[in-house]
Amino acid sequence: MRALAIVDGEHYSPVVREALAELPYDFVAAVLVGGVEKLRGGENYGVPLAEDVESAFERYRPEIVVDLSDEPVLGPVERFALASRVLIHRVPYVGADFRFDPPTFAPFELPSIAVVGTGKRVGKTAVTGHVARRLAAESRVVVVAMGRGGPSEPETITVPPTVEALVALSRTGRHAASDHLETAALAGVETVGCRRCGGGLAGAVFTSNVLEGARVAVGLDPDLVVFDGSGAALPPIATDRTIAVVGGHQSPAVAAGYLNAFRLLLADLVVMTMAEAGSEWERTYDAVRTVVPSEIDVVPTVLRPRPMTSVRGRRVAYFCTALPAAHGVIAEHLETEHGADVVHVSGNLADRAALQAELEEVAADVFLVELKGAAVDVVAEFGLTRGAEVVLAANDVVPLPGHPDLDEIVLEMSRIRL
Repeated sequence: MRALAIVDGEHYSPVVREALAELPYDFVAAVLVGGVEKLRGGENYGVPLAEDVESAFERYRPEIVVDLSDEPVLGPVERFALASRVLIHRVPYVGADFRFDPPTFAPFELPSIAVVGTGKRVGKTAVTGHVARRLAAESRVVVVAMGRGGPSEPETITVPPTVEALVALSRTGRHAASDHLETAALAGVETVGCRRCGGGLAGAVFTSNVLEGARVAVGLDPDLVVFDGSGAALPPIATDRTIAVVGGHQSPAVAAGYLNAFRLLLADLVVMTMAEAGSEWERTYDAVRTVVPSEIDVVPTVLRPRPMTSVRGRRVAYFCTALPAAHGVIAEHLETEHGADVVHVSGNLADRAALQAELEEVAADVFLVELKGAAVDVVAEFGLTRGAEVVLAANDVVPLPGHPDLDEIVLEMSRIRL
């Protein structure tokens, strides 16, 4: 394999030169990444030195990158950053005791957009739904979603499921809050539900039926297909465009570090959710901005619930996965924009025990619920037994004032092959 070596000045050049000769690769070039203060000049590594990794790929077309550097020139943080820059070229990055392989992406014949996340609970599915709703106004859109609780065979949802239909599905033992059901119910587009198991550091999965789901989507004859990732796992499809979703609540070191930098480098647009006032989202934004090329938009946004039926003038208990710091803002939004009398806000949809305990104390006419976690098997079941109306809530993705227009960017992205 044609190999690019990563070397540093801490290692003496004869040691490096002999190592390159011993290792089972065809080294075509090397990049000197630091430690130059120890060099005397005129070092010979036995291969040409490229100025940097990017120019080395352009000139020498390596099929693998082999890292012969070490502390203090490249520590763990720097190595993950370098790994991300290598994986974006679709080649492996290996060292003395590690190997990172790029995820495999299958070709796809129709115009397509992937929505991927930098972790769980970052609002990725909300962004997918927002994108699908916006594009469905002008095109025939199908969403292919994969999840850890998805169906064993790709499942097509052509009619938005009602709360009653979701409860009936849950009673059969199915996960009735799977992402494809959520998107079908809240975005009103056809969806294909798939499953996956396992998630690698770079977003690959061990197994999934997404390729079969992609073929099902083609059979529905859409103008465009949106592939919804799962947590930080990537859809194994080579889409035309990629939207990366980052949570404003995430640590900057996590959101823009490790192999999330790879996810950001894949992106044609970055949407930062949960950029609430006082949350210090700016720190995460700045970290993301240092990774993402300047020509790529990073749009900070907030998520705001939108009841699928009117709740005006009614006592409402809202159940979601939002962090407690946002509960007051959410309640105010429901009261101001939708006329609700909010008596309770819960962020415990992902914690069944806490959710069941607090439900006993809730008295409301309407149980308004995000379609996440225990929304159906706990909240909807409880609400219906108490005679309350159960209403689903979508999340609108609202850009902060003074930042790029998200919908205009998405529309432009959809004009992939015009």
